[in-house]
Amino acid sequence: MRRTALLAGVAIACIAAALAEFDGEFPASLNHPAIEYRTRPVNDSVAELNRKILEGKIHLKFESAYGYLRSTLEALGIPIESQIAVFSKTSLQADRISPRTPRTIFFNDLVTVAWMRDGFIELAAQDPQQGVIFYTLDQKPIDQPVFKRENERCLRCHLSDASLGVPGMMVRSMYTASDGRPLLLYGGYTSDHRSPLDERWGGWYVTGKHSVGRHLGNALMTDLDQPESVVTNRTLHLESLKDKCDRDACLSPYSDIAALMVFDHQMRMSNLLTRMGWEIRVAFYQKQTANRLLTLAPDNRRNLSGLLDDTAKELVDYLLFVDEAPLAGRIESTSGFTEKFARPGPHDKRGRSLRSLDLEHRLMRYRCSYMIYADAFDGLPGEAREAIYKRMWQILSGEEKADKYARLTLADRRAIVEILRETKNGLPAYFQPVTR
Repeated sequence: MRRTALLAGVAIACIAAALAEFDGEFPASLNHPAIEYRTRPVNDSVAELNRKILEGKIHLKFESAYGYLRSTLEALGIPIESQIAVFSKTSLQADRISPRTPRTIFFNDLVTVAWMRDGFIELAAQDPQQGVIFYTLDQKPIDQPVFKRENERCLRCHLSDASLGVPGMMVRSMYTASDGRPLLLYGGYTSDHRSPLDERWGGWYVTGKHSVGRHLGNALMTDLDQPESVVTNRTLHLESLKDKCDRDACLSPYSDIAALMVFDHQMRMSNLLTRMGWEIRVAFYQKQTANRLLTLAPDNRRNLSGLLDDTAKELVDYLLFVDEAPLAGRIESTSGFTEKFARPGPHDKRGRSLRSLDLEHRLMRYRCSYMIYADAFDGLPGEAREAIYKRMWQILSGEEKADKYARLTLADRRAIVEILRETKNGLPAYFQPVTR
């Protein structure tokens, strides 16, 4: 009975996520001939790891406490310092999650790994064309463990308006009861870098140092009549998970605030890349096979050029942090995540990198997402990449005069272009030094 109630709660959470708004409607199904999500071969990092395991090139090691977790992270190049922890019962394995036994998540630019004690490992890998591909790995010691692709179970939650209508990721923030149940009656939020911090991280642990004011992390609602009382000085400032979690429930004692902020940004950025790629592929298919325009919404027929321009504007605004919520104070990572995240670069000849974090006034030191280097960006149709570059240059060159782009100062725009000119393969030649 208890398990049924918990799973029902998860289903309600999925429905709530599916009700989140996004701009426009996307009519193409997973089985559309231009997409074929379930049947096309994939080239994500987990699929590649599977091939190496089957070829005998990599052997995953099993530990008594964490199973294959540590070995999986090492094989995928995911730092332990990226760990963030969710204590709300909002996933496929909701019955195993509680404030004492949270769901821990580890990530890099390509793949996200989730683990909870006594459960199986969940993985979500970004394929360059197909969006997020979901896998699980049973925690049983065998000679040659391989990751099993999951479609239907994971897509119940991970295909919704909150993921922009494509298989993708979402970050939810919600009030949470003392046993980890999400209290949907009080509402919730879908979070990304545009979200004010006082709406973020409900149901998540947040460790580190900061002076940014309120957030919903670390908070358990005990007085249902006074939801505003959930945030206290104790919930706002947590140094470690050592006193919060059971022994062996977390690989690291941190759920780092800087890692959470990067994760918030990256999840929507990944979805936007997938969404644009799918829309353009479907539009080309429709044009080539039916020789007609794609209908994106009732009574709204746009030509392919207009579709490219509109989708590029939305993606580029997010890529350049145009609508980012400002920080009201300094954030300090205490897990070592900041250094691990910045290390891969690439760096220009002056040592600058789009992976450098600011964490005082904004997330990134340079207002351009490091996801521009992602395989999902390079895997976009050529016409989509060109539309993105064209829109980027309109903004970075100073040609775009709308008020909201004023936050990208001349120094910001100049630095971004200089870094891209030295580090981004395939950057168009019209990206020249910025002078205005």
